[in-house]
Amino acid sequence: MDIKKLLSQMSLTEKLGELSQYNMGVLSTTETGDLTGPANDLKLTKEELAVVGSVLGYSSAEGTKKMQDEHIKNHPHGIPLLFMQDIIHGYRTNYPIPLGMGATFDPNLMEECARMSAKEAAVNGLHVTFNPMVDLARDARWGRCMETTGEDPYLNSLMSAAQVRGYQSDMNKEYSIAACVKHYAAYGAAEAGRDYNTVDVSERSLRDYYLPAYKAAVDAGVEMVMSSFNLVNGVPSTGNKWLLDDVLRKEWGFDKILISDYNAVYEMYDHGYAKDAKDCAEKAINAGMDIEMMTTCYLKEIPALIEEGKVSMETVDKAVLRVLDLKNRLGLFENPYYYADKEKADKIVFCDEHRALARLAGEKSCVLLKNDNNVLPLNEHSKTVALIGPFIEEPMIGGWPGAGSRNEVVTPLTGVKNLLKDAKILTAKGCNGTLKEQPDYKMIKQAVKCAKKAESVVLVLGEHDLMAGEGKSKTDINITPAQVELCKAVCKANKNTAVFIYTGRPLVLSEINDIAPAIAIIWQPGTENGNVLANMAFGKANFSGKLPMTFPRAVGQVPIYYNFYTTGRPNHEHDLPIAYRSAYQDERNSPLYPFGYGLSYAKFEISDPVLSSNPLKRGETLTASVVVKNVSDVDGEETVQLYIKDCYASLARPIKELKGFKKVNLKAGEETTICFEISEKQLEFFTANNVFEAENGDFKVFISNNSNVKTFATFKLI
Repeated sequence: MDIKKLLSQMSLTEKLGELSQYNMGVLSTTETGDLTGPANDLKLTKEELAVVGSVLGYSSAEGTKKMQDEHIKNHPHGIPLLFMQDIIHGYRTNYPIPLGMGATFDPNLMEECARMSAKEAAVNGLHVTFNPMVDLARDARWGRCMETTGEDPYLNSLMSAAQVRGYQSDMNKEYSIAACVKHYAAYGAAEAGRDYNTVDVSERSLRDYYLPAYKAAVDAGVEMVMSSFNLVNGVPSTGNKWLLDDVLRKEWGFDKILISDYNAVYEMYDHGYAKDAKDCAEKAINAGMDIEMMTTCYLKEIPALIEEGKVSMETVDKAVLRVLDLKNRLGLFENPYYYADKEKADKIVFCDEHRALARLAGEKSCVLLKNDNNVLPLNEHSKTVALIGPFIEEPMIGGWPGAGSRNEVVTPLTGVKNLLKDAKILTAKGCNGTLKEQPDYKMIKQAVKCAKKAESVVLVLGEHDLMAGEGKSKTDINITPAQVELCKAVCKANKNTAVFIYTGRPLVLSEINDIAPAIAIIWQPGTENGNVLANMAFGKANFSGKLPMTFPRAVGQVPIYYNFYTTGRPNHEHDLPIAYRSAYQDERNSPLYPFGYGLSYAKFEISDPVLSSNPLKRGETLTASVVVKNVSDVDGEETVQLYIKDCYASLARPIKELKGFKKVNLKAGEETTICFEISEKQLEFFTANNVFEAENGDFKVFISNNSNVKTFATFKLI
């Protein structure tokens, strides 16, 4: 298709339609062709609806075909729709939430899961997923922690690029769909962890921490970028010309589609940045925003702005060409249905192969925090097992499940029954799992009765998946009093109790940690939920996950993260409160569990790092190596992590930063040498010169299995 020729034939209304996106309810009409409620609410005419360029949230092979047929028939130039949807952790076969996938420290597995999602989405008529979500998160109060892969820019960048590759496959493989990275930028830095809240960070923090994962997606060839809801240093991202045009377009070279988040163009009015809808339209499109989602500022206001000379036709045409270009490269002008095929969908979607991958991802995401006296794994030959907790029969799938159905989720009870076919399974809820729930001692008494009768207990605690996600911020991330009292009573009744925590964010587990002999984080593992729990609890799979976010001792420590800056009066070496040091009176500085932490049924020892040379000369590399040994009688997988500290620089540097990691599988008693190559590139940061560069000086190298590592080797960069 000659899209430039097509553009020359389009009216202004048709062009602005291409830059407008509405959900399926808006585009639907009655059998007589009358507009439905949503379209009337937006005051859209039939002529405007006929030229809308994309639709949000509609997916089924038959449904998309029908809507596409109607749209092409009514459009003056027969331009097909783009179908887009939030596919965050699987289309219908749901693997773990992104935070859980971050815990795998496995970009290859993330890519494979994204590829599976793309396949299921494509056969149901979708062209674009609003993913990866790569907002760096340091505040566990923020509800959308569950959508990100964690607090570290290096890990997030690897996972960002992996998802783009998985969805898009360079846009040349069967069942590829376009990815849209979000939310640009720094959405995860919302003040007080409150969703949609203000972000106020320095350019230095943006460059070093918040922007890298978006750039990784751009470098991987992502087709779309979605702006964030929030202000960034006083300017809404949606109309932030420095962010969208100067950095994203000019500096990074991104010349594809920019789309606003839901209603975000008009929300510039609510921010107090624009005086009315017309001002919103002017600021958004002149900042580089191509598509507005769920508002009518472009359709209704840009014609007047063009007449007044405040918006140029050239600006509009550039935006329209980007949209037409994606449709053209997807082949929609020749085949508007893309890969939509009900017969293929019936075979591919939710197939055994996809469920097996989702189960594997779930197992790889689980993090073992504590295992005193080797309580885990529990004995799979137990004759009587108690399954206790508020979520034992909950079909928790995880937020943003796409087309995933809770009816298809394996519950913990079903999963344990699937595995332990000959065991007697005793059950009790013990509490209801509600927000701020207080103890019900009658329910707890029933749980204790079950625990006393069982050989082993699986105690399922945490937060319901409906308590995490967009608009689900919290001031209190403690385990509820009801769950704490339940844990105390059950662990006292049966010392062979293992606690499994469902969550979409770091929680305060200090009280649980003092009570329970064994604790594991299971996140929100998706479709295979119960099978994952059973396999982990009874040793059919081994733990290998690592925390992608720091778990605090108390809510008052939040935001807490591993790559912090020291102060002129540091306290991190001592941790316990010392007068006139940077410390709390009532709590230690250190987290309960640090970033990168996670145990296994195997036990590993890692030697001190050895460097191949010192100094490191510019343009050259050095090798840092350690010996990793499995000192147990169990085979296992360890994630060996490289951290580097820049000891002094033109600007203060973090206490340490993740710069690499490698996964190694070792049989019982086996050892191997792991090597990391260190180059000048890994030492770069956004310096006082406002550029990325490495500065001469001293550096420390830490290699361990979590970020709380003290031993190091040193080198100089010259």
